[in-house]
Amino acid sequence: MGDYTVKQLATMSGVSIRTLHHYDEIGLLKPACIGANGYRYYGRDELLRLQQILLHRELGFSLDEIGQVLAAAEFDRQAALRAHRKRLVSEIERYRRLVQTLDATLTALEGRAEMNDKHLYHGFSPEKRAEHEAWLVNRFGSQVRAQIDEANARMRQWSQADLDQYFEEVAAIRTALGQAMADGLPPDSAEVRDLIRRLHVWVGRGWNSKLSRDAFKLMAEVYAEHPDFRARYESCRTGLADYLAEAIRAFADRELA
Repeated sequence: MGDYTVKQLATMSGVSIRTLHHYDEIGLLKPACIGANGYRYYGRDELLRLQQILLHRELGFSLDEIGQVLAAAEFDRQAALRAHRKRLVSEIERYRRLVQTLDATLTALEGRAEMNDKHLYHGFSPEKRAEHEAWLVNRFGSQVRAQIDEANARMRQWSQADLDQYFEEVAAIRTALGQAMADGLPPDSAEVRDLIRRLHVWVGRGWNSKLSRDAFKLMAEVYAEHPDFRARYESCRTGLADYLAEAIRAFADRELA
């Protein structure tokens, strides 16, 4: 028999009981056994498997992708942990540089030292931004390159307050969508349409144009398909990326025809 009940595992791992039940239902994390009392019990192997699931989630993998990775005959848990460690150490170093950049900027703003302008951006990840842009061009064609360049050029003119407000808005929308899903609201409900309308305006502000029905539906594919975007929404609530994509398609067909 396993050592931990689902409640104990949830408390220890920080993963909700509902999520653990969901992982069981989709075959991603089965308990070691089911007791005569109907309780799920988890042992050492299941704890290690859950750790792998959470590590892959941190790296932006979808649940389907994680299932495929863990089910592969060549999967090596120790090799995977070493790869995870290498990537995390790299991220730690990047965050360390970001902290140094923020400290230096604060010092300069407070008049206690001078700061070279080129040091304002140490620690940021142009590689990740370039990776996202390359994915968009590969997925939707070279015609989006000009739009990306125009959006980047315009946003470089925004103040830090503008940028903060811009990203706070989408974070608020994401949180509200997660709550709508938790409340059982259909993706095509009036309440969800209001949130998607805000998202449509938000995306349009970044692209400096009001997205057409087809263009907005392409954005639904981005949210549903790209690992980083999926992870961002799935981290709020399991299934939220697909819920969002369905809501965007419903809104586009209804209001952008």
